[in-house]
Amino acid sequence: MSAIPHAAIVFALTAIVSYLVGSIPFGLLLTKVSGAGDIRAIGSGNIGATNVLRTGRKGLAALTMILDTLKGVVVVLIAKRWHLDLGVTAAFFAVIGHNFPIWLRFKGGKGVATTFGVMVAIAWPVGLAGGATWLAVLLVTRISSLGALVALATVPLYAWWLSSESVVLLATALAVLGIVRHHANIRRLLAGEEGRVGRKK
Repeated sequence: MSAIPHAAIVFALTAIVSYLVGSIPFGLLLTKVSGAGDIRAIGSGNIGATNVLRTGRKGLAALTMILDTLKGVVVVLIAKRWHLDLGVTAAFFAVIGHNFPIWLRFKGGKGVATTFGVMVAIAWPVGLAGGATWLAVLLVTRISSLGALVALATVPLYAWWLSSESVVLLATALAVLGIVRHHANIRRLLAGEEGRVGRKK
């Protein structure tokens, strides 16, 4: 890190900018602009793509997922150009921003799409393996949260196999955060009450 002047300042600025970009609530903005209402008053109240899908607007849900993914990709790719550890910092704080956005009194989403985005950007084989895991479980069970939980749990293993120690630490931290954020889903899964994609509650 000796090549980076004022390293502490650089890391702090990376964290702040990444947090602010991650905090952009695309699900809320898109539903309001499109006339679908306030997504926080629909379904689970979450601002992510799965809840946007509950509005019946599949295109809007897809766009939300894409934008939530891209905001993670962008900050990591920019920071990673300078140093891998800056990319790791950007990745972590982008997800923190999505989950706890300052604009929404720190009540955000669960970070699945943004986590996927940052993992693809920091170590694409790991990110793609996690994304494939989520998709495979979703296709078999039609339960998005179960796919997310299995993917989150396995991403640290993919990182250990395919990437570096710093990426393993990042993947582990994001997995723990993501699983904790799914606590309500876990309770419903255990009770057999979790909703399935394509089925109205």
